[in-house]
Amino acid sequence: MLKTAYCICGLGSDERIFSKLNWGGTTVHYLHWLMPLPAESLSAYALRMSERITEKNATLIGVSFGGMLSIEIAKVAAIQKVILISSVKTHHEIPRWMKASGKLNLDAIIPKGRLHAIRPLKLFEPLENYFLGAVTEEEKKLAHEYRKHIDPVYLKWAVHQVLNWKNEWLPEKLFHLHGTNDKIFPYPLVHPTHTIASAGHFLVFRHAKEVSAILNDIM
Repeated sequence: MLKTAYCICGLGSDERIFSKLNWGGTTVHYLHWLMPLPAESLSAYALRMSERITEKNATLIGVSFGGMLSIEIAKVAAIQKVILISSVKTHHEIPRWMKASGKLNLDAIIPKGRLHAIRPLKLFEPLENYFLGAVTEEEKKLAHEYRKHIDPVYLKWAVHQVLNWKNEWLPEKLFHLHGTNDKIFPYPLVHPTHTIASAGHFLVFRHAKEVSAILNDIM
């Protein structure tokens, strides 16, 4: 039986985050982020994204915010399996500081311009890399590229969705890969089906061998 997976990368990233994985015999499609419509809800956005899934009984694989979106898509589309990587399943797994930020509407202070054009923000890149778990020069370069090209309209919308996600629904076939050193979504708060020791938020890129083995087993 042919195996098909649709992959959704994390907030502001692209398919390069999956570039080190060995997919075996799985046919892989990448669902690129759409630009959100004005005041569009995550559920409405998920419905638009689901229209690009043409294969039946496919598996959705989402990293970080892409995992949250995968669950939303599974609510409106016939998905066989959902696999989360470095993500959360419900709002109960979101850190308190994120929930508080959502209630205080702190996403409103995100700059309206391109991040790479705002020089003072460059001072925070080492701290951002720390939380992402971007350690090697290759990882830092990739993270820098994502920051450089992320659209400010999409960024403000996406951060708002993360901070205000209220989901409690779980797909029937759900798998969750998570690193014990994830600083974005701390491991003690989540309940993954598969644990990668000492891995950070860049799990899918830095620990591609372990992730590939788990994915091929699940698929």
